[in-house]
This record gives sequence, C-alpha cells and structure tokens, in this order.
Amino acid sequence: MILSKEELRKYLLEDSRRFETIPSLKDKILHNEVWYIYKYQCQLRFVEFYKNTGKSKLLFLYHFFRYKRLGFKLRFTIYPNTIGPGLRIFHTGDFVHVKKCCKIGKNCTLLPGVVIGNKNINDDGSWVTVGDNCYFGLGAKIFGEVKIGNNVVIGANSVVVKDIPDNCVVSGIPAVIIKKDGKNV
Repeated sequence: MILSKEELRKYLLEDSRRFETIPSLKDKILHNEVWYIYKYQCQLRFVEFYKNTGKSKLLFLYHFFRYKRLGFKLRFTIYPNTIGPGLRIFHTGDFVHVKKCCKIGKNCTLLPGVVIGNKNINDDGSWVTVGDNCYFGLGAKIFGEVKIGNNVVIGANSVVVKDIPDNCVVSGIPAVIIKKDGKNV
C-alpha cells in the first residue's frame, strides 16, 4: 500500500525496471502498446497514492480519469492496492482482470487474458493471495479462494482452483503441478 511519496517513487521505479527500456516520446507518437501499458501502470500507482493518502481530491480525479480511460482502451481492470511493486504486463489484446479481493506480491508478470477472481456482479468475497515472482501465462484463470506461493509459473490457458505451493510450475484444466523445485512430478 502506497502511503508516502517515497513509496510511490519506489513502486514506480520497480515497475519501470521490469521494462527493457522505458517508453519514449517516439513510442507515444507511433502509438506503440508498450507506451500505453507503461502509462496505465503509472496511473494505477498514482491512483493508489492519492486514494490512500487523500491529499488532493482534484489530483485523484485527474489520475483516476486517465487510469479508467487507459483501462477501457487496453481492456485492463486492475483494482488499486492489489498488486505489489514490479508489475509487468507484456501485451494488450485479450482482457486482464484482477479483482478487488486480491493480494499479489512483487514482480508479478501478467500476459493477455489473465483473470484473477470471478468477473460478475455478485462478488463472493473470497480472497486470492499470490506470492512474489509469479508468472501468469496467456489466458490463465484463477477462481475461488486460492493461495499461490512464491516463484510459481502458471501455464497458458490453465484454470487454478486449488492452492499452489512455492517453486512450482502448473498447467492444465484444472491446473496440476507438473514441476516442483525443478523436478518433474
């Protein structure tokens, strides 16, 4: 949770370190997706800061408007205060949804089509907890009350409905562990 300008700088720095190169003016002029993704992540962090501190309602509304506009354009729905520093979203395309009742650690990587939590009006209130250094493959889905450990790779089009321990690779529908601690299971 971002509560000070120092923490905001830390989150923005960790997010920008995950990019190979920080998007430039050239990327903005050419409408490259990397620029839009980077700006969305920056707006998300500013919304978190102004929401948590309550310092300026006008600045909160400005960043919230930009965050929502970019979210509609990119088809991203990531609620504030759900993801730790070091977020990396690689591509636009299919939607990305991270529900409100979610806590994700640092250095999370999301590919298009990732859905964490059910996407309906009646939220069941179940919490999804994800550790540090997790990678969600293309189209991965996480439903129900699930705890995912650190250093977990979730394969493409996998559906996770049960807890996953640390240092695992999972795949399938429903997802099963195919590697644990670097050894095939």
